[in-house]
Amino acid sequence: MGEQIRQQGSGNQVVQQPHAGPSADTVRRWRSEAEFFDLISSQLREQASPLSQEEFDRYRKLRHPWLCKEYRVRMLGDLRGARLLDLGCGGGANSILFAKLGARVTGFDISPQSVDLATHRAKINGVARQAQFLCGSAEEISFADNSFDVVWGDGVLHHLIPVLDLVLGKASRWVRPGGRALFSEPVCLSATLRRLRRHVPVHTDATPDERPLQRAEMEIIRKHIPDLRLRWFNLLGRFNRFVLAHPLCYERSSLPRRVIANALGLADWGLLSLPGLGELGGTVAMSGTFAKK
Repeated sequence: MGEQIRQQGSGNQVVQQPHAGPSADTVRRWRSEAEFFDLISSQLREQASPLSQEEFDRYRKLRHPWLCKEYRVRMLGDLRGARLLDLGCGGGANSILFAKLGARVTGFDISPQSVDLATHRAKINGVARQAQFLCGSAEEISFADNSFDVVWGDGVLHHLIPVLDLVLGKASRWVRPGGRALFSEPVCLSATLRRLRRHVPVHTDATPDERPLQRAEMEIIRKHIPDLRLRWFNLLGRFNRFVLAHPLCYERSSLPRRVIANALGLADWGLLSLPGLGELGGTVAMSGTFAKK
C-alpha cells in the first residue's frame, strides 16, 4: 500500500521520501482503511452524477452557517486561484465543489477506489484540469514546501490518531507562510458522554481503528495550529441521521426534512455557543494558521 504513490491528473510535485519501511501494524491499518473505503466508493461510483445546481448554489450563497459544512466553506472565503489540499479526500465530493468555486485542488486518499471515484467525478463535472488526485498514505505522501494556501480535511484526522503529530507536522511544511488549516472532526471530550455512547444501540459505519478525538489529540492539533479556533456542532444535530435522506444528503431530502435539519442546526448554534456547553457537541470545526518552523 505505501510503497507507491499513484497520481491521477497533473499539478503539484509529489516528493517520495526514502524510509526503512512501515511496520506490520501500520500496513494492517492501511489495508483495513483502504478496504473499508474501497467498498463504499466502488458502490458509489455507479451512482456518481454531476454536482447539482441546487447544491452548488447552496455553497456559493452560504445561507445556512449553522450547518457545519456551510460554516466551513464560509470560513474558506474566496477560493478563486487558491491552491487547496484536500487531505483524505475520499470520493472527492469536497474537492469537486472547491474546484467549481475556483480553487486548484490536490486531493489524496489511501483508498484506490476512492481516488478512482474522485477522478471520475472531476471528469463528469468538467473540472479535471483543476483537480488532481493521488493514492497514498498520509504518512508516506509528501509535497514540496509551500505548495498550498490551505489544507482542508473532512473527518480524516480521527483516522490518523497514531500518526497525528507526524501528519500535521508535514502539512505545516506543505502550506505557504500564513497558510490556513480547516478541519472538521468527530470529538468526544466528555468521559460521561463516552460511557453513555457505549450503551446507545445506534449503528455507525466505522473502521476498526477510528474513534472520536479526545483532549490529547486536540492538544497535538493546537501544537501545530496555535491560533486554533473551534466551533461546535451536532448536539441535537445527531438526530439528522434519522431526518435527512441517506447518506445525510440535504439537497435530496424533502422540504419538511430540511426544515427540521435547519431547526436542529439553529438550536445547536445557540446552545453550543453558551459557556460550558460547547464541548457537548459531537463535531468540531477547527480553523487557524499553521505554525511554520
